[in-house]
Amino acid sequence: MYYFIGIKGTGMAALAAMLHDLGNEVCGSDLEKHFFTEDDLIKRGIEIYPFSKDNIPDNATIIIGNAFLEDFEEVKAARANPTCTCYRYHEFLGKFLEGYTSVAIAGSHGKTTTTTMAKTVIGAFKNTAYLIGDGEGHVEEDSEYFCFEADEFRRHFAKYYPDYAIINNIEIDHVDYFRDEDDYFNAYQEFVGNVKGAVFYNGDDEWCRKLTFSTPAFSFGFSKDNDFYIDNLEESERGSSFDLCFKGSTLFRYHLGFVGTHLLYDALGVISLATTLTFDPMKIEAALNRYVGPKRRYVVEHYKDSIFVDDYAHHPTEVKVTIEATKKRFPDREVVAIFKPHRASRVKYFVQDFADALSLADKVYLLDFTSIDDKQDGTDIDIHYLAERLEGSVVLPEDEEGAKILSAHKGAVYLFMSSKDIYNIAEMTKKYL
Repeated sequence: MYYFIGIKGTGMAALAAMLHDLGNEVCGSDLEKHFFTEDDLIKRGIEIYPFSKDNIPDNATIIIGNAFLEDFEEVKAARANPTCTCYRYHEFLGKFLEGYTSVAIAGSHGKTTTTTMAKTVIGAFKNTAYLIGDGEGHVEEDSEYFCFEADEFRRHFAKYYPDYAIINNIEIDHVDYFRDEDDYFNAYQEFVGNVKGAVFYNGDDEWCRKLTFSTPAFSFGFSKDNDFYIDNLEESERGSSFDLCFKGSTLFRYHLGFVGTHLLYDALGVISLATTLTFDPMKIEAALNRYVGPKRRYVVEHYKDSIFVDDYAHHPTEVKVTIEATKKRFPDREVVAIFKPHRASRVKYFVQDFADALSLADKVYLLDFTSIDDKQDGTDIDIHYLAERLEGSVVLPEDEEGAKILSAHKGAVYLFMSSKDIYNIAEMTKKYL
């Protein structure tokens, strides 16, 4: 039996579903409030219990979510049970990957999108399992490849030894743990040392360029000094067309149904890997044109006269890119940004960057911290720390009153940004439109 402490976490829920699909008995515990990640667990009949130290079953493999520290009651009970074997999520995943040709997607931004693209492309050629940060997971008995997100959080990706890795970018985050930019970079340097096959990295990123490799490594980007690079780019409302070049030679002209620099970087990392694996470029192109964006990554919904956008942006760089993309896509609409941060330490460290990024919106509403791990490191600030530095912003209650306030912007683009459960107030807002 597998028992998950924090089974509704995005990676945890997906892994629980996968273990169930392989024929294992699975259950777990979490908060009683609804999270979208639990829907697939409920479909499978996986039991979810409220937290209690009495939940821990004997003779079970216990998988502990990253948000739960060693003093949490269920963690203590599991560690104290001599019949149980305990793993942190990343420790268990590292062992689980050993039976597959594994493709790890790392980077400060874009991991979920790139992993979704990678499983779509590789899945066109090989039976491919995947584990994605939006709560999606899939595996079959005969899966050969495994695409997954390799998160740098607390150096967890150091537990992975993938066959291949794609690194999108390196920009400091998780400042409650990493001392500075060099410490953050060194975590990536340690990670690439674990890769058994080849690494594909963004050669236009200044920190990625500093990495050193003991296995074959290929850079990708827009600059022609990369190994793989884009040339003769044409973008329109219908999509993007470009020549894929390798060390000065044109390999194939791609026509893809999406636009945007960040999406092209994500796609280029995957194309570089697939090309190195000698996959047919026409089939690579066709697979990317079947790509469907992951959950909570710029999901657009037209609701009556308004537009709702749900996005996972939780770092100032992501917030800035997301608002800019929204204003470009909907130039004649008021852009109303609703932002709920994750981790007080991140807001304190990047407060001016967050303020500058959010100020690009026409109106900004801020929601306070509510996650179990927001203040675990002792950073004791609330959302007013950011609001005081962002002129015109409004701290919004996350309830019916807040939904009524938002509904006054009828006809706007409502841009909900958070890595946490911001989608609940979005649903409440619809009731008042």
